[in-house]
Amino acid sequence: MMHIQLDFRSGQPIYLQIVEQIRQMVVSGELRPGDQLPTIRQLATDLRVNFNTVARAYRLLDEAGLISTQHGRGTYVWEAPSTESPQQLRWQGLEGLMNYCIQEALRLGYATGEIRQAFEGQLKTTEERDYDEEERG
Repeated sequence: MMHIQLDFRSGQPIYLQIVEQIRQMVVSGELRPGDQLPTIRQLATDLRVNFNTVARAYRLLDEAGLISTQHGRGTYVWEAPSTESPQQLRWQGLEGLMNYCIQEALRLGYATGEIRQAFEGQLKTTEERDYDEEERG
């Protein structure tokens, strides 16, 4: 059984937590090429999350070439990640976080212009803080 620990209070979407932990298991050698993963339904039950959440995580891992789902046979670790796969997963993770924040803001009634302004303001504040910390050394 895979040991995946989810933080439901984290700002990171659950499907991205699953993706990252499976990727780490492959990178560390805990999961090797050819190892079979639990079915989507089984992992969803084990983690007590929605079936679609696990399906989305598996789809991202499949698109990154880390796993392969063979209809009727199961889902297997395909290969150890190349240098591109972690970057691709990392980028998809960032996109997922951004989408989550945008959708939440829209749900709360903010306009896209307000969201853009808040994002740019926060990014500028972060850059200034990082610059100040570098200056203080």
